Amino acid sequence: MDVITLLLSYFIAINLIGFALMGIDKYKARKRAFRIPEATLFTIAVIGGSIGSILGMYAFRHKTRHRSFVYGMPFILIIQIILMIAFLNAPIEISII
Repeated sequence: MDVITLLLSYFIAINLIGFALMGIDKYKARKRAFRIPEATLFTIAVIGGSIGSILGMYAFRHKTRHRSFVYGMPFILIIQIILMIAFLNAPIEISII
């Protein structure tokens, strides 16, 4: 398995997890059950699941009244895009020692 396939698999998996966690937390909120901590939802977004978390947030209409989520999740995504562009445009140095 090459690096690109591994990274793509990770990206898909973490976004599916982010999406699912939003749905699960919404279900638990309706049932007044033990909830998923907001820190966990943000952690999943920070480690690469921001797109899935945003999609889940609006698909399940969950956390859409919380400013920290409405502005925080897109902010995380923008930072991730900027970092990815910077990483892809970084010069590659090869040293033989």
